[in-house]
Amino acid sequence: MAGVFEVEVDGVEHDHGLQHHDGPHQFDVSKLSPEEKWRVEHARMHAKHKGHEAMHAEMVLILIVTLVVAQLVLVQWKQRHPKSYNLVTLFQMWVVPLYFTTKLHWWRFLTTWFIFSVITAYISFRATRKPLACTTPRLVYKWFLLLYKISYATGIVGYTVVMFTLFGINLIFRIKPEDAMDFGVSLLFYGLYYGVLGRDFAEMCADFMASTVGYYSASGMPTKHLSDNICAVCGQPILVDVSEEGIIENTYRLSCNHVFHEFCIRGWCIVGKKQMCPYCKEKVDLKRMFSNPWERPHVMYGQLLDWLRYLVAWQPVIIGFVQGINYILGLE
Repeated sequence: MAGVFEVEVDGVEHDHGLQHHDGPHQFDVSKLSPEEKWRVEHARMHAKHKGHEAMHAEMVLILIVTLVVAQLVLVQWKQRHPKSYNLVTLFQMWVVPLYFTTKLHWWRFLTTWFIFSVITAYISFRATRKPLACTTPRLVYKWFLLLYKISYATGIVGYTVVMFTLFGINLIFRIKPEDAMDFGVSLLFYGLYYGVLGRDFAEMCADFMASTVGYYSASGMPTKHLSDNICAVCGQPILVDVSEEGIIENTYRLSCNHVFHEFCIRGWCIVGKKQMCPYCKEKVDLKRMFSNPWERPHVMYGQLLDWLRYLVAWQPVIIGFVQGINYILGLE
């Protein structure tokens, strides 16, 4: 259904190439080009907010103060009660995007979110069962290691597409800049978002499984004696010698002389962010253990994921709190 609007800015008429009428301009928005629609919306916004400079300054001040106070509160909460902070942050990271994407009808994201949620819920359920099944630790670590690699690769591809678009390489393939940029930003977001969720869920499952098996505890004191041929992460026997080349996976020996299955220790160190031996708490020598530099945890990548965690989980809450303050004070 066509809509007709009247626009008058600063008492001056701007036709923007449109047909003149007596008095304020009246025109059918459905017949306008996208650029003309943007001009109309821009003019309406200026007309609506004209003379509200003091109110806008007050709203900006409220926003800045709220952001500063919220940041201080979150930092203190994370330092004093890290377990509850991580749990609440993980829940919000999982739920907040669901609300916005459902509201905006982003079915592609909802599909990937649903698939991720079903598989991760099953994996987490297996990881929290007592007694722990023999195959559960390997299943958990292999899933989160796969998720880490997929999210990392997706983020790299998205970032590459964005850079190519900025340099105009997309024009060689006759792809519109806006389409290429949307595709690159979407891939970058998917990679970072699921990378954050994967790391956080892996952290939770790693701690719970290791303490359930009994070789690792949160206090750092082993509760069982570790045999030379037993993996401290999954509790299963080591079948391949450290000096041998395994068909499916190799065996790694840390600088503390404890041995582990490849998938177990890679998942423990890379995905679960555990930079120490699961048994004796000695710091892991990643340079010695992983010859491929791309498999070493990157500090900048971890910081980027922490920033995205704050942006997705807490920023909407803070903005909603600011909106509530503005509503109570009558600011629009």
